[in-house]
Amino acid sequence: MDKKPESISMQFPNNSLLPMLYGEADKYLNKIEKGFGVIATSRGNMLALTGDPVAVQKSRDVIQDLYNKLEGGMEIGAGEVDAAIRMSTPQKSNGNKQHRLPFNSELCIKTQKKTIHPYSQAQAEYMDALHKHDMVFALGPAGTGKTYIAVAYAVSLFLNNKVDRIILSRPAVEAGEKLGFLPGDLKEKIDPYLRPLYDALYDTMPAERVVKHIENGEIEIAPLAFMRGRTLANACIILDEAQNTTPTQMKMFLTRLGENSRMLITGDLSQTDLPKDVKSGLQDAIKKVEHIEGIRCVRFSDVDVVRHNLAAKIVQAYDEWEKKKRSNNND
Repeated sequence: MDKKPESISMQFPNNSLLPMLYGEADKYLNKIEKGFGVIATSRGNMLALTGDPVAVQKSRDVIQDLYNKLEGGMEIGAGEVDAAIRMSTPQKSNGNKQHRLPFNSELCIKTQKKTIHPYSQAQAEYMDALHKHDMVFALGPAGTGKTYIAVAYAVSLFLNNKVDRIILSRPAVEAGEKLGFLPGDLKEKIDPYLRPLYDALYDTMPAERVVKHIENGEIEIAPLAFMRGRTLANACIILDEAQNTTPTQMKMFLTRLGENSRMLITGDLSQTDLPKDVKSGLQDAIKKVEHIEGIRCVRFSDVDVVRHNLAAKIVQAYDEWEKKKRSNNND
């Protein structure tokens, strides 16, 4: 039996914030209507929401939260609106429902240039894990914010003097033997493979400070091979694209962890660039260390992609194609 539609009214004290709340041509309001299946009718500083009682309440909470952010001086855009809708509703991926993690302001990550809020349930769980564990693995497809959040958290720790150094690393698997044929010195050859790490740094810290900290060694960006033989204390160490490590490399990296250090490992097991006969060190490590106290593994899925909506659909399309391929091979 369908529930009887419900209608509630909202009143906003500050009329001047409503154009930003509703968006140009009410595009944000339309997103909320579509996201929850409700009808929103605005008049002056009043807004009426009509639809399923649960959907009406959720849409009301989202709109009130966005309005509160505007009142607090924050800017909101399409990304914030999409995130608010996503965070209010448990998602399903591969048949598994994600349970909503209650919003907690402590989950936000503050850097010099911006404050990063979770844009999905998995991001909220990821930020929660970063605050509570010394070693965190983040697994999942591109576009879920794994690397960006890891770098932002490292910057936050560094700015608050909780660590003395940030060390960012990636295996340069894509380059392989071709590194020697690229022009320039070693840094110039490797930098293109570390560009996503640089991008995240410059997005969370003024450029002149990034350059200064790199020059004095407080921020180090290096290929994985440079980690061998070191003990990394008082540092936040990030290994990105970890699916491209071998088991030996991963063991070497994980055992670099020193006193008062955090280690964050990100990767996408569906995007391994290793030769077919080489096992991924990330996959190997998860099986061996995930159960250890102090280590947390957060898994992202296609529903957590927070780039353009088409990016999520593309990830889903590839996943479906791979499932069909495996099913046909098993027949």
